Amino acid sequence: MLGLAVVVGSIALNVLAYRHAYAMMHFTAGNPRTHEPEKLTIAQKLKVLLCGVNIPRPQTSASPGDLGPATSSLQLDCTNGIKLGAWYYPGPSEKPLVILFHGYSSEKSGTLSEARAFLKMGLSVLLVDFRGSGDSSESYTTIGFDEAEDVAAAVRYARAYLPHREVVLYGQSMGAAAILRAVHSCGVRPDAIIVEAVFDKMLNTVRHRFEAMGVPSFPSAELLVFWGGRQAGFNGFRHNPVDYAASVNCPILFLHGTADPRAHIEEARRVFAAVPASKRFKGFPAVGHEASVVRFPAEWNETVGMFLAEVENETAPAKRSQPIRSE
Repeated sequence: MLGLAVVVGSIALNVLAYRHAYAMMHFTAGNPRTHEPEKLTIAQKLKVLLCGVNIPRPQTSASPGDLGPATSSLQLDCTNGIKLGAWYYPGPSEKPLVILFHGYSSEKSGTLSEARAFLKMGLSVLLVDFRGSGDSSESYTTIGFDEAEDVAAAVRYARAYLPHREVVLYGQSMGAAAILRAVHSCGVRPDAIIVEAVFDKMLNTVRHRFEAMGVPSFPSAELLVFWGGRQAGFNGFRHNPVDYAASVNCPILFLHGTADPRAHIEEARRVFAAVPASKRFKGFPAVGHEASVVRFPAEWNETVGMFLAEVENETAPAKRSQPIRSE
């Protein structure tokens, strides 16, 4: 009898984990979005644990003009016929282009604050919708795994059609993971990288979501990562920015909130430690899993501006191997 109960319980856990994984990685066409775990009532948490989350397909509520009158809407070709929506605002052609990538269940307007800050620095910006979001095709996400191909497609487009010699990649959370995977697996070679709120391992970031619900993460997190990977065709336990980081060979800046509940700062520091190239780490006090430029605009601009100035001054390949001061 005990053995039967264990078997039935195991089957039930796997069924729930499969449903949760599918719900997290496939956007819906309607119904209200499930609130953040911290904002749910006990009854709502029970419903989520039994039925999974509801994440409507992210839609762009802003318009290109919200970035500036010179903004143009673009469509980029990716692999397997996937189309990516993007906004491009040109600055001086001799200055770098910053390509911005949003986080999970967001879209390109989620990086408007950072894009405006880069424009004020005299740079050009290209804001990209990942597959499944905004003006792109598809209705799914792989939390940065297949999105690495989207990063590669955006860089290819920029190198081929835009008049900028230097390309800087900026990514938030999932966007940061996608950038690091693109460098590791897709041969992307930017001139510099800025990652914000990056997680170290897929398993850890899933565990934190269970912790935010106030329930034990084991074995549910492990099952969710397993089934999510199986559904999307990859090994979720190997989707780890901390491993991808070893392939970074350009200057990189890490931005992270000290109170981030989704990607703990010590996990981001592990990714930072794995980078063999020039690097800098900046922590923002009391900032969670959110845009630090909104909470600390002056400090963000100073940190990013100084980093980009140092990158610009590193013209010789020999200088590229020298570490940038870490805070």
